[in-house]
Amino acid sequence: MHPEFSTLVHVLQHRARQAPDALACVFVPDHGGSDETRYTYAELDRHARAVAVALMESGATGERVFLLYPPGPDYLVAFLGCLYAGVVAVPAYPPDLARLDRTLPRLQAILQSARPRLSLTTAAIRGLAAALFQSAPDLAKLQWIASDTLDVDAADRYQEPEWEPDQLAFLQYTSGSTGDPKGVMLSHANLLANLAMVQRNFRMRPDDVVVSWLPPYHDMGLIGTILQPLWLGATAVVMSPLSFMRRPRSWLEVITRHRGTVAGSPNFGLELCVRKVPPDQRDGLDLSSLEVMFIGAEPIRAATLAAFADAFAPCGFPTHAFLPCYGLAEATLLASGAAGDEHPLRGGGYRTLVVDRAAYEQGRVVVREPGGPDTVTLVGSGFVAPALDLRIVDPQTGRPCKDDEIGAIWMAGPSVASGYWEREDATLASFGHRLPAGEPIDPRAGGGYLRSGDLGFMHAGELHVCGRQDDLIIVRGRNLHPQDLEAAVEKAHPRLRPGCCAAFTVDGGDGPRLVVVIESASPTIDAAEDEAIERAVQEVVAGEHGLRVDELVLLPPGTIAKTSSGKIQRRATRAAYQSGGLPRRGA
Repeated sequence: MHPEFSTLVHVLQHRARQAPDALACVFVPDHGGSDETRYTYAELDRHARAVAVALMESGATGERVFLLYPPGPDYLVAFLGCLYAGVVAVPAYPPDLARLDRTLPRLQAILQSARPRLSLTTAAIRGLAAALFQSAPDLAKLQWIASDTLDVDAADRYQEPEWEPDQLAFLQYTSGSTGDPKGVMLSHANLLANLAMVQRNFRMRPDDVVVSWLPPYHDMGLIGTILQPLWLGATAVVMSPLSFMRRPRSWLEVITRHRGTVAGSPNFGLELCVRKVPPDQRDGLDLSSLEVMFIGAEPIRAATLAAFADAFAPCGFPTHAFLPCYGLAEATLLASGAAGDEHPLRGGGYRTLVVDRAAYEQGRVVVREPGGPDTVTLVGSGFVAPALDLRIVDPQTGRPCKDDEIGAIWMAGPSVASGYWEREDATLASFGHRLPAGEPIDPRAGGGYLRSGDLGFMHAGELHVCGRQDDLIIVRGRNLHPQDLEAAVEKAHPRLRPGCCAAFTVDGGDGPRLVVVIESASPTIDAAEDEAIERAVQEVVAGEHGLRVDELVLLPPGTIAKTSSGKIQRRATRAAYQSGGLPRRGA
């Protein structure tokens, strides 16, 4: 869409010149009031140039710069200022002082990996940082700049550096659901290629209003809901993830107030809306303006989409707005999403596929009629973006699979990153894979294929994602995807918390033992209810999967390991279980 521009900076500068007074961003305050912060394209460009000047005059050009901000306008201005200055942005969550034991390790891991020389933050966080220096000495070594104290008039001193499209733009640290966070190296060319892919697959327009609560430190929130509308010349309306988690209705209120046309969430966010916004609190909500409601970042459940559609149909929510999608940080963001080009509606709705359970567990797809016994219902993740060469291959041989054969998801194309920052071993394990000799070579795979780590299959042109290859539970020759077991457990008893469950196996000496860890709805449950929960879980897992749970571990609310983007950390939970480090619920 912008072939004349080689970086997002050039796109934003063009917007500031051509439509200086157009509304670029709206930031909704945490308390949900009406005192929103607004930036036109000219204002956003000017503030970003002021930050860039401070960075360039500090000698940071070409360096990595740590971004430590709460969600909000200061964070976005700082991120864009890094792009303007030709420095490599390293976005990170600020540590939660009340939960340092859970938030500080990730921060330290990113610091040790990226080794930034300088940190951008706010004056308030800079004042608190000294309290962390003893626990995180790497923070004390940084040069700190409080961007909210900078003189905006410094923007007039900005001199644009020279860029190459393949120049590193920022390090996108993975969420950590499959191990230590790794810095995905994304170039300006990667970013522009994926923004074009999102625009095409989501059919986005310059008049869109994108309303987001997603964390702005990761691909889905940062690229999908903030940079994407800026690239298009549309408007981004951004609220804090904490506001949404405390009161999910607030997101729906912002969509209503701003007449949002595009919004999105992981599966758990839609579940929260259904559970936490009961019928008597839906009055006054108007979701009829939505044309795209994308869902991604974790397994998508058909029951969740149906429940959301039913709950909010009286508020005008159009089911055809649903747009299931699939992506990952290593591919910048999007890999697949949306119905085919022939579909007249924007999102295209969602499509389900009912398959035979036994065949599915053997790596085959046998389509069955809906409602039949011993079946699994899957939600399609849309059509692959044309710029990508996405293959389903045999995990052992790399041989391309046929349609309806489950295999590993590989991909190549202009938005696939070059590797992980200073992690040669991890880069070799995930990037640059080749198809076996004799297979046709696609020009898009000149640098080889990215091994995503996910399993999936193609059916009728649509990608279906089964789950993480490394999380696969293998019991007596059956391949079980943990999210299927977790979905069964979560609905077994009303005192269990949805979206807070991890299923895995451990070595039991005479074979694998199935362990399920899940949060209860309250910190104390009496012995009788404890027994009822155990019985309900065993019955539903036996009934749906023909298995016995060898151990059910109930945790207090808010304690299961999750990534900073809300995904369950199964491996971390398994390690904590094996070391005896899980916090047990009090009786």
